[in-house]
Amino acid sequence: MTTPYEPPAPPLRPAPARPGRKLGPIAEDLSSAHCAWLGPMRETYLTSGLTLSELSARVRLAKSKISELLRGIGLYPRWEIIFSLSRELKMPYWPLYRLWRQAALEAHKSREWVQRCTEKTALTTMQATPPLDHRAFRELVESFYSLYAQAFLEDEQRDSAVSDTFDILWLRWNDALASPDTRRFAWSVLRSTVMARTPHVDGRPELGWAAFDTVVLQSVFDAADRVDQIAETLQLFKAMSCLPDQQLDVMVLRRLGGIAPEDVSGLLGVPLATVRSDERHAVHFLESVICPPETEGKTA
Repeated sequence: MTTPYEPPAPPLRPAPARPGRKLGPIAEDLSSAHCAWLGPMRETYLTSGLTLSELSARVRLAKSKISELLRGIGLYPRWEIIFSLSRELKMPYWPLYRLWRQAALEAHKSREWVQRCTEKTALTTMQATPPLDHRAFRELVESFYSLYAQAFLEDEQRDSAVSDTFDILWLRWNDALASPDTRRFAWSVLRSTVMARTPHVDGRPELGWAAFDTVVLQSVFDAADRVDQIAETLQLFKAMSCLPDQQLDVMVLRRLGGIAPEDVSGLLGVPLATVRSDERHAVHFLESVICPPETEGKTA
């Protein structure tokens, strides 16, 4: 997969100033599944130019309730409310419903509760088709996105993270197309979605057991050699987690995923020279912190 590097586009215009009190931040204890749909809805509201008063009048819901919903505060919202807001914000229903439903189940809402919430808006929960260019983009990058996610997550979580990524992109597709680089925008969504599900130690992501599925480990058949190789790989993974974000992504794609530099450039939306520079600096750092194994029979 090789896509040409896109030159930066002019910066987007800032969202128009709106009267009234500024919307507060999203609650810190919100789950990643809840944030997956709330983030795009909140961003759409902030760039829409609408005020809470205008939304309140249109959906017939108190301003305080809308503010709480857009901050993730209070009870998990029913689908009828989300649907009413999404209609005024002109957001696609199907990906929003999928993300809302997943978050509801993770919030321990029963399937019966979910079903009751959708009875009055059943038509909006029927599967729809994303834009043609979104579908084409997904076909181009989905397998690479799965390889990246697999380095951090188990199979089920990997599939969920990648699926959520494309649902979020569908919700924000106009923003992606209007951004300086659609590929870079999409990668930031994938990375945020994967990292929200990835265990962290001291603020740095842990590479998962799936990352052991490498050519090196597969080629080691002797049990003792395999144990030594696993120990060295664990040391490597720990060092890799200390890399800056983009260098870590480059190393995961290049060294664990075996993806060509040109394809990494297309995935990240950065020049090929940047990919090579990031890989070179990352390798230099790893070599400086990982002690090479002692040579057998080495003399003083």
